[in-house]
Amino acid sequence: MSLAFAWPAVISGGIFALHALLPARDVEGYVRDAKGVPLRYRLNGPWVFAVSVALWLGLCRAGWLAWDAFYLHRWEMAAGGCVLGILFTLAVVLPAPRVPGWSQAKELYLGRVEQPRWLDGRVDLKMFLYLFGAVMLELNLLSFGAHHFLLYPDDPSPGVMLYLALFSFFVVEYLAFERVHLYTYDFVAERVGFKLGWGCLCFYPWFYAVGLWTTAELPDPRWPGWAYALIAALFLAGWTFARGANLQKYWFKRDPSRKAFGVIAPEALDGRVLVSGFWGLSRHINYLGELLMASALTLSLGHPGVLGPWLYPLYYVALLLPRQIDDDRRCAEKYGPLWNVYRERVRWRIVPFLY
Repeated sequence: MSLAFAWPAVISGGIFALHALLPARDVEGYVRDAKGVPLRYRLNGPWVFAVSVALWLGLCRAGWLAWDAFYLHRWEMAAGGCVLGILFTLAVVLPAPRVPGWSQAKELYLGRVEQPRWLDGRVDLKMFLYLFGAVMLELNLLSFGAHHFLLYPDDPSPGVMLYLALFSFFVVEYLAFERVHLYTYDFVAERVGFKLGWGCLCFYPWFYAVGLWTTAELPDPRWPGWAYALIAALFLAGWTFARGANLQKYWFKRDPSRKAFGVIAPEALDGRVLVSGFWGLSRHINYLGELLMASALTLSLGHPGVLGPWLYPLYYVALLLPRQIDDDRRCAEKYGPLWNVYRERVRWRIVPFLY
């Protein structure tokens, strides 16, 4: 078996070390411990990202690693990430106490521990998992794109360049706003098991790149410039919904009197549930943003007849529709009758005037 099978484990170890050792902001999150004290997190995603990409560039420029090595060995690396995710799941889940009423299969899939931490709390495993997923995804994108440019050095597709620019923006922006994500569903509601562990160590970094995985060797489709401009606008519209909604909620939870972006007054039912701004459009308007961005990334490659790139937005549909239902259930339990008032006030689940 190729040595590439072990690369994900080596890279994850490097990212773990960088995350644990590099300087970090120490911030409090939304989740509280058993004593009611907010958990604190070390955040240094942009630093880890920058150092990781710089190391990859250095290895490639020195000739120790081919620019498209991660593309050429993508199957072996994905298999290595899969095994790594399974081993990580077993290491985190099995030593933890059982969850009353849950089967072992459910515990392995969803996890037993809600906020696992290593090194005396220095490393939050959820933060590490998302950090690895983001960095590994970016390295894959760069290597997959490099394969296209090596195949077509004199006539590369503008769509591939746009795809790389938009997706890299997506990754960098995610890490730049990593504190905001401490207030989202993943950090608040999910446990760490196969779903999150394998998802971040295998699925996230390789499946999210399925667009270039399946089109990197295709030639320039010769689309007009205005088509790419519209696609970029669609992506930015989605980003506005996703990031704008998450920022508005984050600011509200930090300071209920603060105007979002300096203009959106915080109107909330009983001072608890936002009904103004983005959250007055639909109950999960941020999910609409994610779907629009994923669709724009697929279209930017310029091969709408190829199934592979569409797997990415279709995955978001499969992920976010059940999550919306589960989140609605959790909110109904948390807010009681107030949630019914909110649903009457904001009728649409995800897409305003449609769903």
